[in-house]
Amino acid sequence: MSTPRENATARFHLDGRVAIVTGASSGLGAAVARALAGLGARVGVVARRADRLKELAAEIDGHPVVCDLGDLDRIGTVADTVADALGPPTILINAAGNRFGDAPAESEAPADVRATIDLNLLAPYRLAQTVFPHMAAEGAGSIVNISSISGIVGVPGIPQASYAASKAGLSGLTAELAVQWARHRIRVNTVAPGFFRSEITDSLYDSERGAAYLRRNTPLPIEATAEDVVGAVIWLAGDAARYVTGQTIVVDGGWTAR
Repeated sequence: MSTPRENATARFHLDGRVAIVTGASSGLGAAVARALAGLGARVGVVARRADRLKELAAEIDGHPVVCDLGDLDRIGTVADTVADALGPPTILINAAGNRFGDAPAESEAPADVRATIDLNLLAPYRLAQTVFPHMAAEGAGSIVNISSISGIVGVPGIPQASYAASKAGLSGLTAELAVQWARHRIRVNTVAPGFFRSEITDSLYDSERGAAYLRRNTPLPIEATAEDVVGAVIWLAGDAARYVTGQTIVVDGGWTAR
């Protein structure tokens, strides 16, 4: 007979499921890929940096897919490539994201705007479209988009208009897909992290002024890492959140609660 502890933890098991994780060569994407594999999933990891990606795939017994997600045509092959190697994907974690340029809104270059929106919004949408047939055929699926508190509130001192727009767009896309695809038992949610230490934010954390800015604006006295966001992602990915869809879950140490 199963114990209460076994029954509770079983909700997080992902044995036999196939997942796709983008942005998996570093940071949150890599941390999520490791966590999903640790829970039993077979993981297709997607990113541009081939060496790092292949090293991670070997570590977690996953499948590497080297792809520039700014190339919207190339994206169309990702889901089928993973399906051929591992089986039909029923989990998609859209963790890849970036901002291009740091100009204020009035002078942000159109090319930077387009590159930001292509990567942060259009790529997740296209990936969701390509995993849909696999999830619909399986009668279940979970898509988790990684957004940012920048899509919810303005962040003083860090010009990022197109980045904020792209991340806010993910929440709108999430709600719409959740409603359209609910009849297929496909859940779609977003996780919106606050600041956490990563390759992109290291310089901010390592600067005395930047570190003071983060401490002043984050109620919890914690220097967050990618692992502090992983829990929300794996909860949404599996059966523990089987009745949760269309939501944006904020993981920010209290930043937006002030």
